[in-house]
Amino acid sequence: MTVTKSAAQTTPGDGPKLPAHETVYQKLRAQILFGELAPGQAVTIQGLTESLNAGMTPVREAIRRLISDGALVFQGNRRVSVPLLRPQDIDELSYVRKSIESELARRAALRVTPAQISRLEAIDIALDQAINTGDVAGYLVQNYSFHSELYAYADAPIMADLADRLWLRFGPSLRVVCGRFGTQSFPDRHKDIIESMRQREPEKVARAMEKDVEQGMEQVSQGLGDAN
Repeated sequence: MTVTKSAAQTTPGDGPKLPAHETVYQKLRAQILFGELAPGQAVTIQGLTESLNAGMTPVREAIRRLISDGALVFQGNRRVSVPLLRPQDIDELSYVRKSIESELARRAALRVTPAQISRLEAIDIALDQAINTGDVAGYLVQNYSFHSELYAYADAPIMADLADRLWLRFGPSLRVVCGRFGTQSFPDRHKDIIESMRQREPEKVARAMEKDVEQGMEQVSQGLGDAN
């Protein structure tokens, strides 16, 4: 599940060549995850084939998968859109994320190696740079990378897949809030997580992750509320 850069940053020479339908899926998924498609923004299948430089069949397949993921909704008339988050959606997302992601963090803390901790620290440094420079796109990519990298260490693929699907649900709204209020408005507990991992204290790691999720979702809720 680890993603350290958006599909837009991927070059043709990166890794083995993927089938066309998978390439289109990953590109469109990244556009949703990092908020390039805004909540409520409707797009046509034809428009996506042109913007993604892809055929109609792989675009339809990508859309079908992303509707199944909950990242897109079908609007009719060959249009799809990123769903808008309601207050009750945010409450549900917060509850489920805290449950799953804190457990993933706890499991990762039981298995993580010093080299992996160093990798997380490097991502967090890049995240801090994005925050300090007001780089919203960089913040979103590095924040997601930190979490997805950490969850990969848990060796719990079912929970990691569920967590990844949840990120597709709130990622576009996170971009809206960051764009409105800036990256400085989003504190994180990543350094607490890293330090507790170094101290081999998995329960502290889990609590820090739960707090990280809670604070982030509260910011999303407040930011979307201010916009209404």
